[in-house]
Amino acid sequence: MDTIASLFSFITWPVSWVIVQFHKVYGAIFGPDTGWAWGLSIVSLVVLIRICLIPLFVKQIKSTRNMQALQPKMKAIQERYKSDKQRQSEEMMKLYKETGTNPLSSCLPILAQSPFFFALYHVLSNIASGKEIGAMNQALVDSARQAHIFGAPIAAKFTDSPEKVEALNASLTDVRIVTAIMIILMSASQFFTQRQLMMKNVDLSVKTPYMQQQKMLMYIFPVIFAVMGINFPVGVLVYWLTTNVWTMGQQMYVINQNPTPGSKAQDAYLQRLLKSVTHHGEVRGRRRKSVVKVIVAKGSDRNENERRFFGGLAKAGFVAQADGSVIKGDTLPAEAEGAAAKRQQPKRQTKAQRQAAAAQATVSKDAGETSEPAAEKATTSLEKKSQGPAKSDASGADAKGEAQGDKPARPSRANSGGSRQQGKTGQRKGQQRPKHPSSKK
Repeated sequence: MDTIASLFSFITWPVSWVIVQFHKVYGAIFGPDTGWAWGLSIVSLVVLIRICLIPLFVKQIKSTRNMQALQPKMKAIQERYKSDKQRQSEEMMKLYKETGTNPLSSCLPILAQSPFFFALYHVLSNIASGKEIGAMNQALVDSARQAHIFGAPIAAKFTDSPEKVEALNASLTDVRIVTAIMIILMSASQFFTQRQLMMKNVDLSVKTPYMQQQKMLMYIFPVIFAVMGINFPVGVLVYWLTTNVWTMGQQMYVINQNPTPGSKAQDAYLQRLLKSVTHHGEVRGRRRKSVVKVIVAKGSDRNENERRFFGGLAKAGFVAQADGSVIKGDTLPAEAEGAAAKRQQPKRQTKAQRQAAAAQATVSKDAGETSEPAAEKATTSLEKKSQGPAKSDASGADAKGEAQGDKPARPSRANSGGSRQQGKTGQRKGQQRPKHPSSKK
């Protein structure tokens, strides 16, 4: 570790100078030789470095999201050129260039912190040895050697021998308890930060190998930090624990305010936005308006969370506009009305209602059967009127009998035969024209 730290000796002087400047401020408040003065100086160094790295962190977020969106295309390229590794690499680089994605951008914050981390390690190692380093003269080195954080010197390690710990005016038990607690907190904060990213801010509708890799790193990184932590001085553990807590808080803010589309965090964010719109009657804030504007522009490509958000707006009587604002609407969209109609279930009838409906259906059926002969009689009368007046006495008697309501007498065979013949003739030829006077009768 000392060899690696010596490679970053070029940045040792700036790091030691920043620590000295913060120590002057905190030393005037807590005392120059106290652990609070030196410990807070290290914490302030971390905060200053992380503030300078915010642009890289934003770039990391964008790169991570682009990599998640490109996973299906990358998988298709791998399957298409599985037998040609060179062509596969060329197509991957072409895809990165077209989309403006850098696979290394997600590692930029860690890579950028590495020089400061090893420079601080180098400074603390020299403090433990009592040697001047960078901007720290011998008086400041001796003051730092006397500083203790909860009974452990800032230059002590978990693996130090009892003689070395005694030289720093501390006990080995205190050093190991403090370093063990810090290592556990450092590993736990790393695990929680990665788990928060995987559980809340990942698009669960896309299953890719990238997600499996991130899930593995969620368990591997804390183990790596725990193994390496036993070789870190207390001051370095303070540095790394502080940067983990900063990363966790920074990521929590990003997840709550700018979540990944399709993730659980986006659903929670849109529900909070919907509640704010329904309460105030408008979209408040420029950033929120830009979010609504982006969702409106997606059209039919919206994910499930965004469609649920628009459905909630429609139920509340609002319609989102292209500029990100909302207006009052009187009607629901067709898809919302269809969904509402689909959710409505018919009411279940009671037993008494079902029996009453069955009885009513039976009565209607009987009434239909009773009226059927009357309908047939009316149809027969209309047919007889269309055939013309009856010529035989028997037909007249029948008509008279029907008019009086008596039972008609049975006609003779000859008359009935004539009537049938006349009916057939009338059906075939219709009404006969009168004969000419000169024609024979």
